Parts: sequence; structure tokens; C-alpha cells
Amino acid sequence: MPNKFYIADWHYDHKNCLAFDNRPFVTVEEMNAALVDRWNSVVKPGDIVYVLGDMFWCKPAIATPVIECLNGQKFLVRGNHDKCTDSKFISHFVKVSEYMEIEDNGRNVVLCHYPIPCFKNHFYGWYHLYGHVHNSFESQMMEHDKFLMEQLYDRKCQMFNVGAMMPWMDYTPRTLDEIIASVKEVRTDETSQA
Repeated sequence: MPNKFYIADWHYDHKNCLAFDNRPFVTVEEMNAALVDRWNSVVKPGDIVYVLGDMFWCKPAIATPVIECLNGQKFLVRGNHDKCTDSKFISHFVKVSEYMEIEDNGRNVVLCHYPIPCFKNHFYGWYHLYGHVHNSFESQMMEHDKFLMEQLYDRKCQMFNVGAMMPWMDYTPRTLDEIIASVKEVRTDETSQA
């Protein structure tokens, strides 16, 4: 059975993201190489990767050779920067959509580039993975919304930001189990340091 991985906001070749996200790379070329290396270090050829938007910041002539060297079966949930409709580029994805609902080891998962605080079946243990908000004030707003949902309904709100720049992602596709465990670990560390 193939592993399923998730990542958002890869922003390959997007120089402004170096400063915007405070990415740990000196040049865009260094970032581009690291993104490919980190992807292929965990994703094997038969694995599945769900990219939750904003994968490339370049023309198809640059993006297509990159996507051809990435391991795995790739699904794209479009983000606001995924404007490429070049058929050769699109053909490298199993599916391209604005929104997906999938199953991952018995867990239902809502996939969207944009955070949805009241996502489908959040009352019933479903998960929601998203990107778009990077590690910004908007990301903190979503964490606050998550907290309010948990207070209001007295149950876990299982929505997670899988932006590449988030500490638990570290510019590397992650499994749902890794995301859940790493977010919990980061939150525990933050609480103990406060």
C-alpha cells in the first residue's frame, strides 16, 4: 500500500518567499534544489502526494522538467498561484481539482488550499488540511478559529496548516500521522516555553 503525503505552498522558484516566509535558504536556486531533494528523500515512486496549492512560481517550461523528476503520484488541489493550464504540465498530475475529499487509513480528510474553519463533518472526526496562510497573522487567526470551534462544540477540531514553511513540515511532504504528531509536539514545546 502506498504512503500518502501532503504539502502546500511549495512556491518553487519564488524569490520573494525567501524573505516572506523567512525561508532558511540564501538563494532561490538553493531553495529549488532543497525542495526537490527533500521531496525525493521521503516520497518513493509508488507513493501518493497531495499538493494543496501554490506549487510553482514559474512558467511551464521550467516547472515541467521539475515535476518530471519528483517521485510519486501527484495530485494538485489548486491554489491562487496555480495558474498553469499547459496540458503537458497538467498531465503529470493524476488529478487537478479545487477541492478533494479522500480517505487516509480509515480517516476522512478534506483537502483545500484555503482554510475552511467549518469544514465538512468537523463534528464527526474528519480532518482538514490546508495551506495559503503561510506562517502569518492569518495562520494565527485560523489557530484561534480552531480553538473557538473546540470551545464551542467541546470536541477536537482537526484542521492543520501543511504549508511547506511550517515547523512540522520543514519543506518536506509529510504523512497525516507525521503531521498530527509533529503539530502536537510543536504545540507542547511552545506551551512549556511560555
